[in-house]
Amino acid sequence: MTPAIAVAYHSGFGHTAVLAGAVAAGARDGGASVDSIAVDQITDRDWQVLDAADAIVFGSATYMGNVSARFQAFTEQTGRRCMDGTWRDKVAAGFTNSGGKSGDKLQTLMSLAVFAAQHHMHWINLGLIAGWNSSFSSEHDLNRLGFFLGAGAATDVDANPEQVHSADVATCRHLGQRVAEVTGQLLAGRAATAAA
Repeated sequence: MTPAIAVAYHSGFGHTAVLAGAVAAGARDGGASVDSIAVDQITDRDWQVLDAADAIVFGSATYMGNVSARFQAFTEQTGRRCMDGTWRDKVAAGFTNSGGKSGDKLQTLMSLAVFAAQHHMHWINLGLIAGWNSSFSSEHDLNRLGFFLGAGAATDVDANPEQVHSADVATCRHLGQRVAEVTGQLLAGRAATAAA
């Protein structure tokens, strides 16, 4: 069974959109079908895609230590789905970008995880050790900024989108592949249970 994955994100300046593309590419590498949805331009069809997906990877730029206002507006539109359990037991994960190397990105990832928990989704962590933390490591390591809850990226605020750090792009691609693989395992387990 091919997992259906949606990448739902908001990008103010294009940097987070680059990372969303990397997550989507990684999910395809992992054997999933993928739809990418810019939540500030969401359509009725996009809502149908989200409702039908097996997994949703949430992404937002970190602004002032949290998700962007436009991403928050999207979350607030999901209240009825939360009450109805529309996304219950889907897989979820998250990624974020800020200008600062820390930038309080952990707060954003925590907000994304809590949002997923409110929908009773299964959160998938990054699944990588911290990179760039010894004399023999470098800024080109996967997970160079040392996040565990999800993927964290840092891009200079005056950088063009194509200047997003290659290690951060690779880390987001890893996240997408991991979500696809875990979602595939979950679907296979459910199918085996149903057949037993």
